[in-house]
Amino acid sequence: MFLSTYENKLDKKGRVSVPASFRSYLSNLGYNGVICYPSFNNSSIEACSQDRIEKISSAIDSLNPFEEKRDYFATSILAESNNLQFDSEGRISLSSKLLKHAKIKNSMLFVGQGQTFQIWEPTAFEKFKTSARKKANINRASLKWEKHLNNNEGK
Repeated sequence: MFLSTYENKLDKKGRVSVPASFRSYLSNLGYNGVICYPSFNNSSIEACSQDRIEKISSAIDSLNPFEEKRDYFATSILAESNNLQFDSEGRISLSSKLLKHAKIKNSMLFVGQGQTFQIWEPTAFEKFKTSARKKANINRASLKWEKHLNNNEGK
């Protein structure tokens, strides 16, 4: 999983090192890169594995082919996606379009989201995090998990 938050800076050639734990997770899935696209929820960059983007593509394909929503999702996600390969030192080159969307100038945060991660401009993320914590607190009762019963419970 993609967990925790890491800060890294762009180098002089416009590359950034992806956190080692994130690269390791992707490598364990058989990938030497990451798919990135501009978030349509906020001013961040969404990042995921190839299999995750394929699941998103399948979900989009399951929509009626003549429905406007299908085109909206395909255009907002698939058409905007970049397959970024890691160099020998674990760096990627984010496009100027992605950097501009997230308002990243130099420093950025890699924010683990479980099966995905996001890349944020640090100040923007701090504002989002404050709001997210308040909303999570308000909605905490909706976060539930199923109880898995086994033969030993209740004995």
